[in-house]
Amino acid sequence: MSISAAMLPEFDHEMTNTRRTLERVPDSAFDWAPHEKSLSMQALVSHLANLPSWAALTIEQDSVDMAPLDGSEPPRTEALSSTAQVVETFDRNVVAARAAIAGASDEKLMETWSLLSGGEVMLAMPKVAVLRSFVMNHLIHHRAQLTVYLRLNDVPLPALYGPSADEQE
Repeated sequence: MSISAAMLPEFDHEMTNTRRTLERVPDSAFDWAPHEKSLSMQALVSHLANLPSWAALTIEQDSVDMAPLDGSEPPRTEALSSTAQVVETFDRNVVAARAAIAGASDEKLMETWSLLSGGEVMLAMPKVAVLRSFVMNHLIHHRAQLTVYLRLNDVPLPALYGPSADEQE
């Protein structure tokens, strides 16, 4: 079995769970944040909607510079203004991410990808490891953060890895 074929069932499961969580965000809570040092709900869900786009970027490029010396803009998270826009963006990014993963050979996934800042290598690892850590695990981390935001706003949580307290009788 190829690396991509082994990754896709987990990818599909996590993306389904993330979409179900994003769908619950009320537009009225976009300005809410639990603390002054925390992201707003809008910033968090915008980040979650855009995270899958890093899969194709990782597979198609060998590096990303977060502070390019040539004056070009580093990748930025698109700020989204409604739950409908968040879900639409997420869906579009998931389709592109899934296609990129499905089309990637084992050789491509074992190539090194680097995160740069001002041309300096901050980290380098195989593309498959970037997909697992910077895309999948990163998304799961922020989805968990979003469930706390939702709970604090009294929004019922979806079942993710088993029943949620809100979906049990």
